[in-house]
Amino acid sequence: MRDAIREAMFYEKLADNKVQCTLCPWKCKISPGKGGFCGVRENRDGKLYTLIYGKLSSLAVDPIEKKPLFHFYPGTKVLSLGTYGCNMQCGHCQNWNISHVVLTKSTKTGKTFPLGQEMIPEYVPPERLIELANKHNCQGIAWTYNEPTIWFEYAYDGAILAKKNGLYTVWVTNGYIMPEALDKIGPYLDAFRVDVKGFNKDFYFKLAKTRNFQPVLDAAERAKKKWNMHVEIITLVIPTMNDDDVQLKSIANWIVDKLGPETPWHVTRFYPCLDFSHLPPTPVETLEKAVKIGKEAGLKFVYVGNVAGHKGENTYCPKCKKLLIERVGYQTQIKNIADGKCESCGQDLNIRA
Repeated sequence: MRDAIREAMFYEKLADNKVQCTLCPWKCKISPGKGGFCGVRENRDGKLYTLIYGKLSSLAVDPIEKKPLFHFYPGTKVLSLGTYGCNMQCGHCQNWNISHVVLTKSTKTGKTFPLGQEMIPEYVPPERLIELANKHNCQGIAWTYNEPTIWFEYAYDGAILAKKNGLYTVWVTNGYIMPEALDKIGPYLDAFRVDVKGFNKDFYFKLAKTRNFQPVLDAAERAKKKWNMHVEIITLVIPTMNDDDVQLKSIANWIVDKLGPETPWHVTRFYPCLDFSHLPPTPVETLEKAVKIGKEAGLKFVYVGNVAGHKGENTYCPKCKKLLIERVGYQTQIKNIADGKCESCGQDLNIRA
C-alpha cells in the first residue's frame, strides 16, 4: 500500500460526524472536511486520517551529534527523516518550509496548502528505512527535522521495524504529546531529544502559539522514568525572550530535579529568522552564563551549541575534568572512556553506546 493517507490511531468519534484528536494536548475537535492545528490530520466522514504516512520531505545521513545528542552512541551515523507540519507554530523555526506546511483546511490556523502544487512528496514505506539505514552504515533511525508526534503512525511502524533489526531509534521532538501516545511508542524508542524552549507561559505563546508547556515537561520525565529512554534537553537561547536568569535557572533546576543531574543540557545560539529576524544572534557570553547557571544548579553536562569551535561542545569528566570527547563541527573523537565511564577516575558519564 503506497498511499500516505491512513486512519489515525488516536481519536474519538463525536456527534454530527465530528472527531476529537487525542494525539497531542491540543485535543482538536474537528468537523468533517477540516483538520486540526497541525494541518496534516483530516476528518473524512467522521473518521480521522493522517495525510502524511510515509510522506517524506527530508532524508539524510547525519552524525548523531547533529540532533544534537552528545551522550547517545557518539560518533555514529543515523538515518534522519522528516515530513510536513507541526503541532507548534514557532516563529523562529529554521525548518519552517516543511514544518509550517499544512495539507488540509486547519480548524485553528485557517491555513490551507494544496497537495501537489508546491511540493514533490516522496513515499517511503517503513520497510525501506531499514534498507536505507543498512546501506549507508547507519546504526539507527531518527524522526527529526519537524515534529515526529504528528507523524505518529509512520514513526510507530518504523520504530518497531528498527528495533527488530537491531537499529536504535531517536525522536527529536518538542515534547507536545499525550501520555497515551507516548506510552504506545515508548517500548520502541531509545532516545528522546526534547526542546524545552523556555519556562513561562507567555514566552511559549509568543514563540510557539501555545501557553501550556507542562505537557512538554511531563513527556520528558515520562520518557526517562517509565520507558528508560535516553533524554537530552535543548534550549535555544533567544535574546530578550528567554535569556533571563529566571527562566534559565528554572530550566536547569527542573532538569536536575526531574531528570537527574547527569542529563545533558544544550544551550544553543539563536540566529535571526522569520518573525524574529529583528533580534540579534545570541551573544556567546549569554550562552556561557547559561552554562554557569546549569552547573551551579548541579548539572554535570551543559553544552554550548551553534558556536563553531567553542570548547563548550566537548565532554569533560565532571569529577577529574579530563577531556573525554572532543567535537569540532561534527567530527567526534572519543578519548579516555571505557564502558560509559571515565577511564581515569571511574565517573559514570551517562553515555549509551
